[in-house]
Parts: sequence; structure tokens; C-alpha cells
Amino acid sequence: MGSEQELREKLRKIEALFAGAATPGEKSAAGAAAARIRERLNRSEDAETAVETRFSVPDPWSRKLFIALCRRYGLKPYRYPRMHRQTIVVRAPESFTNKVLWPEFQELDAALCAYLADVTERVISEEVHGETRDADEVADPARIGR
Repeated sequence: MGSEQELREKLRKIEALFAGAATPGEKSAAGAAAARIRERLNRSEDAETAVETRFSVPDPWSRKLFIALCRRYGLKPYRYPRMHRQTIVVRAPESFTNKVLWPEFQELDAALCAYLADVTERVISEEVHGETRDADEVADPARIGR
């Protein structure tokens, strides 16, 4: 992935996709996409009962993204006492959770992780050491007495 601006544009396009944008103008309007998704959530709430769904998001950056996405759509993410930090609970209609919230999060998360991996690779390569491949795999040492 390239620049931060390219990442931002990709995130807007992903949101527009889940908002059901039909025209090119709609696809470029990020604020309108969020409003359309909130409207979709409202229609889902009218048609079905909200259910509590637990999500496990172990990566702290991904967790921040998921919580922010929930809040963007007016959902209130929470956890109960003694729950692991990676557990996030959300009350929303199941159809919205399964067809919009979680799939959109997965797409956004993949784009963000690719960007972060690219930045990390570049910074390590330029500032620490040019060789950034994983550690070599070697055979187990010979055991004595066998």
C-alpha cells in the first residue's frame, strides 16, 4: 500500500460499498455513506430485536478500529466486569451485525493491517537493518543419549 492518503481513500470506498452506494458520486461521499449505514441500522432495529453479540478482537489496533466503527454507527460497545480486554459486546440487530458491521470491520481491518505492515517494514528496513525477513529455521540440535 502507498501513502496515508491512499489508505484513507480505500477506507472511504469500503464504507461506501457497505452503505450500498449506487452512483460514483455517492461512492465518494464518506459522510453520506455513514448516514446511509445508520439508516440501514435503524430499519433493522424496526424489523428485528437487537441481540447481544460478543466479539473477540485480540489485536489492540484492530480493537480500536472495531470500537470506533461501532460508535460511528451509534452503537455502544461494552464489556462486562472480568471479561478479557479483547472481548467487545454490542447490542444490535443480528442481520446488521452479520451483513454490515462485522464484514465492514474485516475489510477495514485488512486495509489498515496491510498499511501498518508496510509502514513497519519500511521503517525497520530504513532505520534498523535492511534485512527484514523472518528468522531462519534450523534443525533441532542432536540429543545426547539417543
